Amino acid sequence: MRLSDLASREAVIARADHTRVQVPRGSAPLTLRLAAAAVDLALVLLPLALGALIVHSLRDANGGGTVDRVVFGGFTLAVAAAVLVWNLGFVQGRRGASTGKAWFGLVARGHDGRPLGVRASLVVLTPRQVVRRITAVDEGFDQIETDLTPPQLRLRRVTGLLALLVILAFLLLASVAVGSRPLAFGEIWHGLTPPYHVTPTEADLIVRDLRLPRTLLGLVAGIALGLAGGLIQGHTRNPLADPGILGVSAGAACAVVLAITFLGVTSAGGYIWFALVGALITSIAVFGLASVGTSSPSPVSLVLGGAAVAAFLSAITSAVVLLDQSTLDAYRFWVVGSVAGRGLDILAPLLPFFAMGIILALVNAPGLNVLSLGEDVARSLGTSIALNRVLGISAITLLAGAATAACGPIAFIGLAVPHVARAFTGPDYRWLLPCSGLIGAIMLITCDILGRVAARPGELQVGIVLALVGAPFFIALVRRRKLVTL
Repeated sequence: MRLSDLASREAVIARADHTRVQVPRGSAPLTLRLAAAAVDLALVLLPLALGALIVHSLRDANGGGTVDRVVFGGFTLAVAAAVLVWNLGFVQGRRGASTGKAWFGLVARGHDGRPLGVRASLVVLTPRQVVRRITAVDEGFDQIETDLTPPQLRLRRVTGLLALLVILAFLLLASVAVGSRPLAFGEIWHGLTPPYHVTPTEADLIVRDLRLPRTLLGLVAGIALGLAGGLIQGHTRNPLADPGILGVSAGAACAVVLAITFLGVTSAGGYIWFALVGALITSIAVFGLASVGTSSPSPVSLVLGGAAVAAFLSAITSAVVLLDQSTLDAYRFWVVGSVAGRGLDILAPLLPFFAMGIILALVNAPGLNVLSLGEDVARSLGTSIALNRVLGISAITLLAGAATAACGPIAFIGLAVPHVARAFTGPDYRWLLPCSGLIGAIMLITCDILGRVAARPGELQVGIVLALVGAPFFIALVRRRKLVTL
């Protein structure tokens, strides 16, 4: 029998348990390939369809403007292109299976039996063969391992950091441009540029007094929450930790409720100080409980102490708001989490706390790299574990406490962004923390922009939009077993 005839027939493999499994040869059936291609196409068409609906809802008859349509149209195209490159380039080019092919157990490979590579996988005319996964594995297929050399890793980190800066700059401009009142490009430019001594127009007032302060607050709060999330996951070595695990949000909320009920505080400017003090006191209490009987708190004791204190404070908060209707009415507008209606009068007093927290976070990054090796190794290298824990917890308290005081409790940023940053920075906290801060700002500003157009002429608060986006991410995060090795 000829070799070509043997290759076209089904081979039989004897396993170690003496069972016989038939492994098909040749290309996968056309129906499976078409189904996989349909899934991959749907991944690209989904953001395009959602973007088209948003752009259509922003037509002039609905109060939209040209700037709004340009911003969301460009954003939609960028997201669709990113999904295409990631799915058919990086995932399929290196692992052999895009999302659609992975669903149906298929692998795309070159005629040499190896992965296509990122560039070749994106070129439609590149010769390739789509086979079943069992066929590819049996014939020696192995995905490309991304083992980068130090110069390549450094280039990857720098490129990622620059890309985040470009994206953030675009989103900052979009945040100033998009809102319930449509503005032309000329009006936006006139509102952002001097001279400011002339009588301002209505568009100038909207840009300078409403959207610009809101954008700056979103930028600073997003950076703070992203940094705090990276720090808390590093210090607790828990991939599902966020700043709220230290009771920061619960302490701030409890302090705000008590201030409303017993002191009659009703303004946002009054909330911030009580929220900040409540966050600071709670963090000190958690740190003290976790340090009882030891020279420095362990990651486990921090988590347990934070959970216990947060539960106690949440119970007090619930009891107070249930007994006082006026407190509940005032408290619910703060607790939803928002950057709307907060001006520079809220941001300016908190800037020193943000600045000190950012400095402490960056100073703590080298020590956190050593602590990630284990406390015994850190001690043998002469690292002060107690000092690094104090620096880290202080930075988390200042950053998360100030952000919570200014915007209310905002979930999921501290949980999600460190994992996104770790995908291209690796475990080095000297790169991970700055990138986490930038991604946090990008996520918060993006969700704030989406909230402005999702319910026109009203808007959804950023805390609600983040919850809608963060819940699916959290579910996917729990399903990733390799995160336990953090």
